[in-house]
Amino acid sequence: MRILYDLGIVFYGMILRLIAPFHAKAQRWVDGRKGLLKHIKHTVEKGQEHIWFHFASLGEFEQGRALLEQIRKKYPHEKIVITFFSPSGYEIRKNTALADYVFYLPEDSAWNARNFIEAINPKFAVFTKYEYWYHYFNELHKRKIRLLMISAIFREEQLFFKPYGGFYRSILEKVSFFFTQNTDSVHMLKWIGITHAGLAGDTRFDRVVELPKKHQEIPSIKHFVGKQQVLVAGSTWPADETLLKQLASQYPLWKFILAPHEVDQNHITALCNLFPQAMKFSALSTYSPAQIEANQILIIDNIGMLSSLYCYGDVAYIGGGFGAGIHNTLEAATYGIPVIFGPKYGKFQEAVDLVTLMAAFSVTNYNELQGIFLSFQEQERRQLYGEAAGAYVKQRAGATQIIMKYLETERLL
Repeated sequence: MRILYDLGIVFYGMILRLIAPFHAKAQRWVDGRKGLLKHIKHTVEKGQEHIWFHFASLGEFEQGRALLEQIRKKYPHEKIVITFFSPSGYEIRKNTALADYVFYLPEDSAWNARNFIEAINPKFAVFTKYEYWYHYFNELHKRKIRLLMISAIFREEQLFFKPYGGFYRSILEKVSFFFTQNTDSVHMLKWIGITHAGLAGDTRFDRVVELPKKHQEIPSIKHFVGKQQVLVAGSTWPADETLLKQLASQYPLWKFILAPHEVDQNHITALCNLFPQAMKFSALSTYSPAQIEANQILIIDNIGMLSSLYCYGDVAYIGGGFGAGIHNTLEAATYGIPVIFGPKYGKFQEAVDLVTLMAAFSVTNYNELQGIFLSFQEQERRQLYGEAAGAYVKQRAGATQIIMKYLETERLL
């Protein structure tokens, strides 16, 4: 199985290099790894210990952000290295003040793992949710460097729990401690003989619970919204946007703010063609105040505003549910507004919980979306759903303090 794993890593890299000339994101992934280890060795201070945080992408960074902030605040002398697997995380957070160095993660091979870990000299390592790399975990284990998995979550259908999943279980055995999102994950780990795990919760709650207190006021958005009711659609994809097009035409008195997941020129152009009367955020200054007030649709053509946009919403729509899976629901729920998303949400514990509480609603087609939205026209009902969403977020904060206590008790900090 190890041979198949290594071949899979090589094959994945080959595919990305082949499609890179035709795919911008793949090109960034490839370019970011050219001469990477040499760059790291020449950049990182030799002999200095570092705390190593690894994130798959931007969403996982936000998941670990509260812990990063706590360490930076309480232990400012500690040096921190962050790595990303995906360009969507690296490109946006490569200059974050929460780390001394930010790099792409070199591809998972024995040679890369050995040289990377020698270069950054980890004091301990923190991985988030579900990033499991055999060679990096093995190298940390051999060097007796603690490896923590935070916000971990497991499902029975994963390879770890299959009769033929011995190789993948051996990866989990290299982890020093799992801080899980739910008790089911603790029990599943025990079923396969892994007892170094405990319930902490999801660290994202510790960040998002602060958003309503710290969100940025955006005067142009406030002007656009006026006194009308607003749906904020975050991280949308074309399948989501087609549904929202129908909804906007049926509810002309509602304002719609669309913040797509991809903001490249092709997607923004397609979105403007779908909503011909829409305004782009970057062009708001070219419209008169009267035009801004009269327009129904605003397209956000940049990244970084979404967590502040939800404060202007009466309802949130979260994209991705008709594709690989929904995006971040908690950034909307924390503002105490009801949430709507597509059918593919089962892998996300918070989404399952919100649906159970009737604080969020899943739809599979436009008729279902229209039916849910019709119920939201009753303000009292909408507020009741929203209050349940906000209360859910507040009740689940605290995972970061559990992890910090472990780090301090174990004298890792």
